[in-house]
Amino acid sequence: KPTMTKKLTVSLLDYGAGNVRSVRNAITSSGYSIIDITSPSQIDEADVIIFPGVGSYESAMTVLQTTGYDNALRAYLAADRPYLGICLGMQTLFESSTEYRDEHSGNTSKTELPGLGVIPGHVIKFDETQRSVPHIGWNGTIAHQNSPAMRYIKDNHGDEVYFVHSYYAPITDNNSKWVLTRTTYEGQEYISSVQKGNVCATQFHPEKSGKTGLNFLKGFLESVEDGTLSNTAPIAVNPNDHTELVKRVVVALDVRSNDHGDLVVTKGDQYDVREKDDDAVTGRGGVRNLGKPVSLAARYYEEGADEIAFLNITSFRQGVIEDMPMLQVLEEASKSIFVPLTVGGGIRSYTDPESGKVYSALEVASRYFRAGADKISIGSDAVYAAEDYYASGGKKTGETSLETISHRYGVQAVVVSIDPKRVYVASPESVDKKHTVVSLDESQAGPNGERYCWYQCTVKGGREAKDICAVSVAKASEALGAGEIMLNCIDMDGQCNGFDHALMTAVSTAVTIPVIASSGAGKESHFSDVFKATKVQAALAAGMFHRKEVEISNVKKHMEASGIRARIV
Repeated sequence: KPTMTKKLTVSLLDYGAGNVRSVRNAITSSGYSIIDITSPSQIDEADVIIFPGVGSYESAMTVLQTTGYDNALRAYLAADRPYLGICLGMQTLFESSTEYRDEHSGNTSKTELPGLGVIPGHVIKFDETQRSVPHIGWNGTIAHQNSPAMRYIKDNHGDEVYFVHSYYAPITDNNSKWVLTRTTYEGQEYISSVQKGNVCATQFHPEKSGKTGLNFLKGFLESVEDGTLSNTAPIAVNPNDHTELVKRVVVALDVRSNDHGDLVVTKGDQYDVREKDDDAVTGRGGVRNLGKPVSLAARYYEEGADEIAFLNITSFRQGVIEDMPMLQVLEEASKSIFVPLTVGGGIRSYTDPESGKVYSALEVASRYFRAGADKISIGSDAVYAAEDYYASGGKKTGETSLETISHRYGVQAVVVSIDPKRVYVASPESVDKKHTVVSLDESQAGPNGERYCWYQCTVKGGREAKDICAVSVAKASEALGAGEIMLNCIDMDGQCNGFDHALMTAVSTAVTIPVIASSGAGKESHFSDVFKATKVQAALAAGMFHRKEVEISNVKKHMEASGIRARIV
């Protein structure tokens, strides 16, 4: 809860990309007031600067250069003034990043985009042949220095922090004295935070790292306030120590309007969200009401959810930008929930029926990010984009929602939600070669004993089937800029029989981006089972948590007992 306002004022460098609302809320929850930097002259006047870089390296550096902030920041940092950079706010401290080269492979005039050049070294991309990229999720840190900023961090199991990035800064002889902590991602060691004097920065997101992250921000700001921030000391480091990315437990809240116009959380049974009501004339009962979105989400945060997804399944008559209740849900949720928030539903271009104004998918997504979303989930639009991608022979237009949003905000901000259903077949030879066919065990056999199927993608909330398979959509989505796949299964939805391992394996082995398993969870063991049997990095459930049939803490205890690392709060 907010304490009495402190005398220190935080100057926030918000250059307009991504979700900075959570950073604001994390700062104010520690009792500090904020002033926004709107001109270079304010940089020199600041008590302390926090720069939460979100999006792409190019967009961050371009804004810094065109506003004149870059030279003012260099002077501020050279004077060893208090500074905290977050994510790109850390990466831009280095000499350069290869992200520009990777994003502009056809442009040979420039291979790297210069950074602020404060720390020696170059930011490079994780090797996609060795691990899933982006690195998304909760991972540990290994301290290289004692720092007053870490005064409230215990460095125990459960003190993992949240990362979401495709590029990293390697540890070198030239920058080793800057390293505050390091982290391991599937064999690759990298710098996860830096500090030298009063200049500090993190690759992880403290504002999305739960109570551990809030404790870091509190420790940093108190250290600035009491003048002790620069009192660091190197500590002995064991090169054989490593950290591990934990498997994520994601809670989904299917949000829609009920028959009284209230926003409620509901849960479907094979995508039907209405109560069975035999007496109703239509044969369709009222929308199941499992609680109000913000209070439920707050409960899940306290119970240890690693991420929360608001999936807006209301049909939009006026379009998303006018859908103020959902934006208010995000704004309210981000005040007290400091783990990643994903929002999905209706993120597409549309024309306002009254004004005739055309809103792009990027504009719709931007509104969600400003309201507090960290990631947006795209469904039907991704299927249409995949169809066009294959029809053109694999050409990118640069104009799809996936491309425009990922270019502005980074691939890590774009999730593609795929809603497939099984099409049972007697043999793989009977299916069009463009579809990936999987074999099924006896328990999953079709109505006529079929032991094979392909997974047909649907659009419009499962109401319309398309002639494209889940694997094809996933691969096209990765090519077009998705950073993660949320993989549902209509056949398993609401059945509480576990996740569809055959589907999860088919998709997670076909792409290099992380996959979230969805649809079918009904008990603790279903999470451990899918993590052991497939390559998915996260698993999602809704109904069993809403109905309190299963506790999040018990899911994580089962995972740990099964040898699967979880974040224990």
